[in-house]
Amino acid sequence: MKFGKEYKSQMVPEWEEAYTDYNYLKALLKEIQRFKHSRNKKPSSSSAMLKRKLTLYRAFSGLTQRPHYHPLTPPDIEAQQEPIAVHLCASSAGDDCYQTTFLMASEEGGEYEVVFFKRLDDEFNKVEKFYRTKMEEVMKEAAMLNKQMDAFIALRMKVENPDLKFDRSVEMALLASHVASSTSLLSASTPRGAKIKRNVSMVMEKIEEGSTHHDQSEDEEEDDKKQRVKQEVEVQKQNKPKNLFGTRPTPLEVLNHVQLNNTFETPRSTIKGVLNHPENAEISFNMKTLKKVEDQLHRSFIEFYRKLRLLKRNSFLNVLAFSKIMKKYDKITSRGAGKSYMKMVDDSNLGGSDEVTKLMDRVEKTFTKHFANSNRSKAMSILRPKAKRDTHRVTFTMGFLAGCIASLVLALILIIRTRNIMDHEETTKYMETLFPLQSLFGFVVLHMVVYAADIYFWKRYRVNYSFIFGFKQGTELGHNRVLLLSFGLAVLALVGVIVNLDMQMDPETKDYTALTELIPLILLLSVVAILLCPFNIIYRSSRVFFLTCLFHCICAPLYKVTLPDFVLADQFTSQVYQVQALRSFEFYICYYGWGDFRQRKNTCNSSSIFQTFKFVVAAIPYWSRFLQCLRRLFEEKDPMQGYNGLKYLVTIVAVCLRTAYSINDGVGWEVLAWIFSISAAVVSTYWDLVIDWGLLQRHSKNRWLRDKLLIPHKTIYFVAMALNVLLRFAWLQTVLNFKFSSLHDQAMISIVASLEIIRRGIWNFFRLENEHLNNVGKYRAFKSVPLPFNYDEDEDKDD
Repeated sequence: MKFGKEYKSQMVPEWEEAYTDYNYLKALLKEIQRFKHSRNKKPSSSSAMLKRKLTLYRAFSGLTQRPHYHPLTPPDIEAQQEPIAVHLCASSAGDDCYQTTFLMASEEGGEYEVVFFKRLDDEFNKVEKFYRTKMEEVMKEAAMLNKQMDAFIALRMKVENPDLKFDRSVEMALLASHVASSTSLLSASTPRGAKIKRNVSMVMEKIEEGSTHHDQSEDEEEDDKKQRVKQEVEVQKQNKPKNLFGTRPTPLEVLNHVQLNNTFETPRSTIKGVLNHPENAEISFNMKTLKKVEDQLHRSFIEFYRKLRLLKRNSFLNVLAFSKIMKKYDKITSRGAGKSYMKMVDDSNLGGSDEVTKLMDRVEKTFTKHFANSNRSKAMSILRPKAKRDTHRVTFTMGFLAGCIASLVLALILIIRTRNIMDHEETTKYMETLFPLQSLFGFVVLHMVVYAADIYFWKRYRVNYSFIFGFKQGTELGHNRVLLLSFGLAVLALVGVIVNLDMQMDPETKDYTALTELIPLILLLSVVAILLCPFNIIYRSSRVFFLTCLFHCICAPLYKVTLPDFVLADQFTSQVYQVQALRSFEFYICYYGWGDFRQRKNTCNSSSIFQTFKFVVAAIPYWSRFLQCLRRLFEEKDPMQGYNGLKYLVTIVAVCLRTAYSINDGVGWEVLAWIFSISAAVVSTYWDLVIDWGLLQRHSKNRWLRDKLLIPHKTIYFVAMALNVLLRFAWLQTVLNFKFSSLHDQAMISIVASLEIIRRGIWNFFRLENEHLNNVGKYRAFKSVPLPFNYDEDEDKDD
């Protein structure tokens, strides 16, 4: 793979604009190369002969002479060979920047190289400024984690030894043993401070080496040890970060300056927040509090370490890009400027600072000691989780199941054709009873297949979906694994369909086989059991993530609304938009609870309770989204969330009116269903295209789209918008009630519901693309993890 492609694939997607524009610099070098080739073209024969004659004439006539230098002043050969000079300058914002002067601009074609170095400096200053800004953020966060660790260690000492009395020497010794490798070294707030610390450590190493000579007596060695300890104490006093903490309190005294943050979102905390209950709480010294604090700091260190890794990769890739581009420049021009320019790069913060590496080492040691029970291999497996790779076993199993699906579908078609099942008198009974039960699995499988397709295209166009959804690092499922699960469920569902196609009833009992009639229920209970299984099988982390989001949707607005929560709620709105899917759960309860499933009979459609719950089930997902919008309006004070809530409120009315019209035919119900359904569809379509997708921007550089697009083919966006509009109005079938002689009503409803699921899958891709571009614009590549302790800043300042 060429470096340009490898370079792009290794970028942090949200920081892409802060990387060196390698392709642009290559294009400038190609301009220089084209000029060199055009200048070096062979002249015509007559002009070449004339040029050779003039050259010989000048040589023999003495016109061509070499310059003579005075013996005492030899020529500065290196100065003549050096084509560039790099020096520091001050930018308009007052920051330091680097400027390169091309010393051979007077040569023919020198203006091309002047432009190249000007653009090269712009790229380097952009990258260096971004790196410096991120380093400052990292250092501040390191200082904050240092203070959090002080409080955590003090809390652990207090909980594990509740009767421990204050003894300064004992406590300082304990603290030093716990945090010698972490807290004192994480307290550097600037790169300059960190470099001073590095020089100090070198001095300490020299002292230790000097004290190991064998010709010293025991008394001299003892005196040398005492002297070394004094010097170390003096060095630590000089290096104490007073600008960060002031006077550091003794370990147990730290607990007098902190309170616990109520960072865990629960219904109880939400109610307290509405009642203006104070957010901070006094520390209770028990194992439950210690475990809670440890879990929070555990997640904070993992995220902080990930941030350091990405920052280190950013530095490495940019330095490598400048090295590659300067090698290409030297190869094209034969000037040898790469060495001088790369010396400047190596001396800058971007190439010469090793603070990130030091911080990574300190974090590894701290995490290993305090969160992995001194087990380094366990700690590194947590800090650097390996991404799941699609093995040959997964690919083979997925292909095998796909073949099984094709065979089962073919067998299903042959059974229907050979037995003339469609002409059977029991077909209507089957379509009204078992088909709604079994179609539920078809909707779930279709949703999973569409989600797998979204994952594939998100990866292809570098949408950081795992970060946007907040998946635990290394646990997100690839499209192959999602397809594996969906194909497995499809095989089981198709086997159940083929078994249930037995239309023959026992003439004596007039019953169907009980076992075959219970297959849909058994399959549904099996899927629910696997979903709720507490054991670490079948992607437990993904199942827990799904169940957590589902619980948040059900309990809205008692939990803080995150993007996975409202995206999942939107998926459920698609499942009821066409009076199917979620309502199948209601039909399961009615059919197997109050119906006679042995004879495929039920009274669900004539039951007033069942009809009432049709309205309730249809409104639940939209009501959940409405409450989520209210929660976000209350917290974010964003009026757009209020408008979004009104959209879902209108949709609730439209769905209920369409349900009422499907139950009771009447002109009044039909008119109301038309009015509210059209209003809801128009508003939802506008919201999808303009708010969720960010399209239809009149003043964009991409007409009617947005300024930044991930897909290079603009036609795809217009096709997606057209499909969204068409599929949004698929509800017309439920109002107009189209009739097709070859299709049962249930089959038609399932087809329209499937179209809505496909529309939702298209929406998912462009919704996350827009979210990703917003993150890119803000360089937002990390989750903000709440810290457990809240320091009293006023007391810190007084100290």
